[in-house]
Amino acid sequence: MAVFVKAVDLGSFAAAADALDISGPMVGKHVRFLEERLGVRLINRTTRRQSLTDIGRDYYERCRAVLAEAEAADALAADELSQPRGRLRVTAPIHFGRRCVAPVLLELAGRYPALELDLSLTDRLVDLAEDGFDLAVRTGELDSRSGLIARRLARQRMIVCAAPAHLDRHGRPRKIDDLTGHQAIVYRRSGRVRPWLFPLEGQSPAEVAPAHRFRFDDLEAIADAASGGAGVAWLPNWLVRDRLEAGALVELLPDQPGYLYDCYALWLPTPKLPPKLRLAVDALAAALPKFMD
Repeated sequence: MAVFVKAVDLGSFAAAADALDISGPMVGKHVRFLEERLGVRLINRTTRRQSLTDIGRDYYERCRAVLAEAEAADALAADELSQPRGRLRVTAPIHFGRRCVAPVLLELAGRYPALELDLSLTDRLVDLAEDGFDLAVRTGELDSRSGLIARRLARQRMIVCAAPAHLDRHGRPRKIDDLTGHQAIVYRRSGRVRPWLFPLEGQSPAEVAPAHRFRFDDLEAIADAASGGAGVAWLPNWLVRDRLEAGALVELLPDQPGYLYDCYALWLPTPKLPPKLRLAVDALAAALPKFMD
């Protein structure tokens, strides 16, 4: 259709061939293909001139409309790929999402008015395809990321902490082994209580499974309980920074390097990453390390 319209617009097959950078016979081949498929003659051709038949004239007008719509559709797709727009569906852990992810994405949405943000905060591991999410932010080990693209965004330092009141009653641990003499408040998700990890130079991390009476699936609740003197806790530095500065909690084992848990962005494979997704991942990778300091 595009070749046929160009031949009519320019008045000859030769001119159309030059404009389209193809050969004159190829222009004729395209037009003959249309005529054979339709079973009608579209253009009357002589050695000196060409003219549209009656049906050719009507067909030409319809072709121009079809091609204009196709160009508009291409332009729309190109516009979608040049500016972030539409809904960005993101899932992130509750506290990490609220404290760290949400501020970054809200700032991004503020810069792009056509971008909508749909943020779901849950500690449940969602299925991006089944649950309809564009992006997942996850912390810790990636048990399985089959079929997903992953990019590390930041590393969060884990620290052991306790309230001054707890330390007054039970003493202050000076080394990792001393933790066994303290009651802990531990995080449990899906029935699992993971050990506390401590880096050792040239070795696998040391694993500590402290005695515990309290098991929560909410990090903020663990920080609250620790601040109230219920025991020692192993928490991300960013979560308890304000409590440490206020003196409600004290960092223990300060000479022991904190274990670093990775934070990842995960998304489904796509031939071309949409601008809204690319910009969101880039913004998170640039901003989240500052939250981790």
